[in-house]
Amino acid sequence: MPQVSPRRTELLEAAYRYVLAHGLTDLSLRPLAAAIGSSPRVLLYLFGSKDGLVQALLARARAGELAMLDELGAADDTPAAIAGRLWAWLSREDHRGFLVLWVEGYARSLVDPDGPWAGFARATVEDWLAVLAAAEPTDRRADAAGPARHTRVLALLRGALLDLLATGESERVGRAVELGIAELTRECTR
Repeated sequence: MPQVSPRRTELLEAAYRYVLAHGLTDLSLRPLAAAIGSSPRVLLYLFGSKDGLVQALLARARAGELAMLDELGAADDTPAAIAGRLWAWLSREDHRGFLVLWVEGYARSLVDPDGPWAGFARATVEDWLAVLAAAEPTDRRADAAGPARHTRVLALLRGALLDLLATGESERVGRAVELGIAELTRECTR
């Protein structure tokens, strides 16, 4: 079990800032350690292995995602309202590093399901679906179409996010999200 200490926490935060700027895909301990004022040996001691460090970084990213979802979600709201707040957060330029890191973790968990990314994609899907379900009144969230409605909102947001990250075309993608949210709003009022 990796040692938990203030130094580990400090280095994890520094490493997290580093991967927000540089990504995880080609992470190498030597440049990372130099950039955060440590050594590869210390990182291996504190995190057990490079995979242990990657797992800790993904756990840190997921904690940030859960905090964001908790902040933006609200009980007895509508999925459309939650989607609007989530999109406002997702489309902010200052969140790009976090979102690219999230996409890296998500994609890697699909192509390397036994690696340090194991379960990351599934867990984030479940996190988002839970927030969207909690947004609906109890009678509506429990109906048979609830999971499909929540999945549709999630697909809209995730698809738009990938498109935005790929193209940077915030106006076009934002308009598509607005149209999707408008359709959700109409459905919720029927």
